[in-house]
Amino acid sequence: MDGGPRVPEQRRPGFPAEGEESGALRFGVLGPVRAWRGEETLTTGSPQQRALLAALLLREGRTATAAELIDALWGEEPPSQALAAVRTYASRLRKVLDPGVLVSESGGYAVRGLTEGALDLARAQDLAAGAEKARSAGDLCHARDLLRRALDLWDGEVLAGVPGPYAHTQRVRLDEWRLQLLETRLDMDLEQGCHAEAVSELTALTAAHPLRERLRELLMLALYRSGRQAEALAVYADTRRLLADELGVDPRPGLQELQHRILQADPGLAEPPAPAEETATATVRPAQLPATVPDFTGRAAFVRELSDVLSAASGETTGRVMAVSALAGIGGVGKTTLAVHVAHQARAAFPDGQLYVDLQGAGARPAEPETVLGSFLRALGTADSAIPDSLEERAALYRSVLDGRRVLVLLDNARDAAQVRPLLPGTDGCAALVTARVRMVDLAGAHLVDLDVMSPEEALALFTKIVGEERVASEREAALDVVGACGFLPLAIRIAASRLAARRTWTVSVLAAKLADERRRLDELQAGDQAVEATFELGYGQLEPAQARAFRLLGLADGPDISLAAAAAVLDLPAKDTEDVLESLVDTSLLESAAPGRYRFHDLVRLYARACAERDENLPSEREAALSRLLDFYLATAAGVYAIERPGDRLVEDLEPTRYPGLRFEDGSKALDWLYSEAAALLSSVRQATSSDRLRPAVDLLWAAKDLIESGANSHQYETTARAMCEATRAAGDTRAEGRARTTLTNVLLVYGRIQQAEEEARLAMELATSAKDATAVSWVANDRGLICLHQGRHADGKVFFEQAIQGHRAADNRLGEAVTLANLSRSYLALGDVSKAVHIARRSLAAHSQLGRPMRRASAHFALGLALAKANRHAEALGQFSDAQSIFGDHRQRLWVGNTHFRIAEVHLAAGQFAPAAQHAEQALALGCVGGDRMRGNVVTLLGRALAALGQAGRARACWQEALHLYEQSGAAEASEVRALISPTSAA
Repeated sequence: MDGGPRVPEQRRPGFPAEGEESGALRFGVLGPVRAWRGEETLTTGSPQQRALLAALLLREGRTATAAELIDALWGEEPPSQALAAVRTYASRLRKVLDPGVLVSESGGYAVRGLTEGALDLARAQDLAAGAEKARSAGDLCHARDLLRRALDLWDGEVLAGVPGPYAHTQRVRLDEWRLQLLETRLDMDLEQGCHAEAVSELTALTAAHPLRERLRELLMLALYRSGRQAEALAVYADTRRLLADELGVDPRPGLQELQHRILQADPGLAEPPAPAEETATATVRPAQLPATVPDFTGRAAFVRELSDVLSAASGETTGRVMAVSALAGIGGVGKTTLAVHVAHQARAAFPDGQLYVDLQGAGARPAEPETVLGSFLRALGTADSAIPDSLEERAALYRSVLDGRRVLVLLDNARDAAQVRPLLPGTDGCAALVTARVRMVDLAGAHLVDLDVMSPEEALALFTKIVGEERVASEREAALDVVGACGFLPLAIRIAASRLAARRTWTVSVLAAKLADERRRLDELQAGDQAVEATFELGYGQLEPAQARAFRLLGLADGPDISLAAAAAVLDLPAKDTEDVLESLVDTSLLESAAPGRYRFHDLVRLYARACAERDENLPSEREAALSRLLDFYLATAAGVYAIERPGDRLVEDLEPTRYPGLRFEDGSKALDWLYSEAAALLSSVRQATSSDRLRPAVDLLWAAKDLIESGANSHQYETTARAMCEATRAAGDTRAEGRARTTLTNVLLVYGRIQQAEEEARLAMELATSAKDATAVSWVANDRGLICLHQGRHADGKVFFEQAIQGHRAADNRLGEAVTLANLSRSYLALGDVSKAVHIARRSLAAHSQLGRPMRRASAHFALGLALAKANRHAEALGQFSDAQSIFGDHRQRLWVGNTHFRIAEVHLAAGQFAPAAQHAEQALALGCVGGDRMRGNVVTLLGRALAALGQAGRARACWQEALHLYEQSGAAEASEVRALISPTSAA
């Protein structure tokens, strides 16, 4: 059993050492090469990068030279840049791992400073050594258990997917060692009289390894001891034929001797005597675990984690401790199901019995600890007359009775740590599993597990097991809709699936349609005595009044999550008080902590919270007031961000007034951090504002957050919100709000390059803004209409619109608006052929922006000046302007404008005959995306084709032009004819 390489002071992931830090690095090689920091899976990179990591992990902390690593990764035919590649892989790994773990030494590398047991291979070695020691001491039961745990560490193919000769050698060696461990464990199985159980496993193993004679020998012995003498002799005959055919040899002497002894019915081969019974005692072996569900699905990581913790209570290598695991999660997440499943798997490790109790912690009358202790003591063989009255005395006697015994205690549905503490065994060799809706942070020494909902794959697998493969296979998409509507909550999935299974006339689509209605979803999720809403009601009923109010009001907000500051606005509480109540809700599992300072509801819990708000809030006005405060908070904060990014813009003075204050930022970067992190929640708040009182601030919030459009990350969600606001304001008859809503929609359409739609929206926005005497909107819409004319080639009309916008901005003393529109006016003069005028006006725009201080909008002036200078063939100056623009756009996260700038730089390089950099910048523009949609993408691809053609890459150039033609035809662009002309000569050639 010592065939494995020694890796000192390392252990497998999932087997944390006693006292080990939760964030320690852990590694796995007995399967795919993986790394974890605590529970976080780290990215180990490409196959070659994983090969480098594996080579270093398996060198026992010794330094591997660069030459050795190159040989390990590529063998005798390394690539020309092998050394550079090794250095690159090492550099990337160093960024992922903890500081000081991957060290450079003497021109090579080594992995150092890992915590004890950080590698799964080392854990397997420790367990194998412990098994050998236990076997020598005559404790076969314990030895078998240790070997089983060692073998469980293999997770598929060793070093799976890792290339290179070194990985191949290690794979073969470790596979051989695994087979040796397996043979040893099977040998001990037979020594313990488990021959009947071993037959099926040995049959499969001999089929997989037909030339391995030791496995054949064990199979013959297991069959003989099971009374299957003829089959045992048949295995020998089959082995002899196979060895003769494959290798031309006879079976080894040991196998021949076994065959002879079987023929002679040698009494020495008889079943070994059963282990001697322990001296009879008065103790009783309870077996109180509820039955595990037959369709238990998924949760593999949690099963392994909990099993590993329980194994610590019985393993000599871990010091034998009293292990406690506490599972927390919302009602219906499957805590009891998981705990019972794990407990059944661990029964063999607790031969003195298993205790179980439902502590009724979510009910109105939780079980009293002294009552539970009385029940446990009786189950352990204590006479009623010997059970004391007080809680303290019962707890002391309970611990005494368990002393020296190995018992597993499952405490289900606990209310809090105070209820649990007297019920913990307190002696080594015992273990406790606790389930509760609250996180037991005050349960000293407990291993805390937060049980989340299932993954989509697990949820679909559970649904399929209950409903049947045939019904689900034909309606997979509908089944995914069902489990999605259930929020991947096991209880909800089980109820929905059970309803469908009981109704043979329903299709999966029928069930999906029923669950699609959020107003009826909780009503649909009940079957018999099971109901999702009733499960949530138990947790809600235990909340204090302040917690219950927060639960109800926070559920009203539509966003995917909510920040602490936004939640404070909803609750109208100071931030500190808000954090206290939200964290207390997290501890009850009715609210989740999405990230530090951010919170979220499970989808079904949110529906329940809203139902509670409608049922329990005294006045509907309180619900409306909470949403109004949230909207005010977002508008006030977004207006502040807008003001930081656009000094000199008077829009912030023309927004709806707010009654609830927002956050204030001194630093522009932090202001943008807030805007982008709050984008989804902010836009959800806008879409939720359908009442007339909140329409105007909602539309103004949408306008103040317009930076989200050009980032490229939020454009689609912004468009959906803008269209919803257009419909809502039109239905409300609010001309001013509708004009502003259509202005925001025009901006989105311009970014997408949908020019015809943008023109229609801009015309309507201008009419509405003029009718409402909204001078701010009129000026900005005039600017947008000028941009539309630029796209349509109506340059004289565009010049008129830009001049109208400039006049409006001047009248309002909107210096930023004037500077922005001057840059656009420069482009009109450029299109009209007046290059010198275009350069002059662009410089005026740049000067105006510089006076305002904040650089963000100055990028548009640099961009316009770059266009004008490029047209004047002043290429070096143009590139300088584009470089400045690109830097500013990047700093302010305007990804699409960074893409446009790459395109313009590519144009300059192409005009200057610098084809390679032209192609590079065009490719970067394609990767980032551009303002202008399909038409602009067509422009970029056309330019890339020209650059590639000039570089002699005719095939790639033609492919680019064909893609450009498709994009132009889709968008109805006039450039299609130009690209056809480029394609035709290429085709003719």
